[in-house]
Amino acid sequence: MKTRLTAITAAAVLLAPAVAHAHLVATGMGPVYDGVSHFALSPEDSLPVVALAFFAGLRGPRHARLLLAVLPLSWLLGGLLSALLTGATGLTFAPVAPPVVTAALLLLTGGLLVANLDLSPRLCAIPAIALGLARGATDVAGIPAGASVVLPLLGMSGGVFVVFALAASVTLPLRRAWMIVAARVSGSWVAAAGLLLAGWIIRYGASVQ
Repeated sequence: MKTRLTAITAAAVLLAPAVAHAHLVATGMGPVYDGVSHFALSPEDSLPVVALAFFAGLRGPRHARLLLAVLPLSWLLGGLLSALLTGATGLTFAPVAPPVVTAALLLLTGGLLVANLDLSPRLCAIPAIALGLARGATDVAGIPAGASVVLPLLGMSGGVFVVFALAASVTLPLRRAWMIVAARVSGSWVAAAGLLLAGWIIRYGASVQ
């Protein structure tokens, strides 16, 4: 038992990272790849995008194409507007209760996928714009002060474009009822994550670090 505990402790020490990144991950390959990795490693970013892409794919090609254009552009615009506002006011960017926004977006996108509402492409664009603006603005908080936000935001927006396109292509050709139901069930998991986060906020509060 002592030998096993010693081995586990030694492995934990050896595998412990030298540097921990709470926000924007430094890949060493440049700011664009830093933005891509930030999006890929942030479930609060990627989960709503996948849920919205599944929903758009179920609605049809027109919806998927429109949201594929709107979402990355909104993400980029949200980050740029946040950076401009920060520069104009001289204040450190601190979004208003980002956990609350994250919970709301998870509930919104997951709920849309579960309900599979028959919405027009223009109405579907509204949650896409809201998601892009909110997450793009929040992601700016992970960029070091004084650094350019354009290239990391381009990386994030590019990651959003690729993930959305791939996810939408999964549900776009679905015709069998059980496959559509399976896709909608995945939305319930996203909504459940938002509900759990909302419960945590109600119980412990939404603190901004």
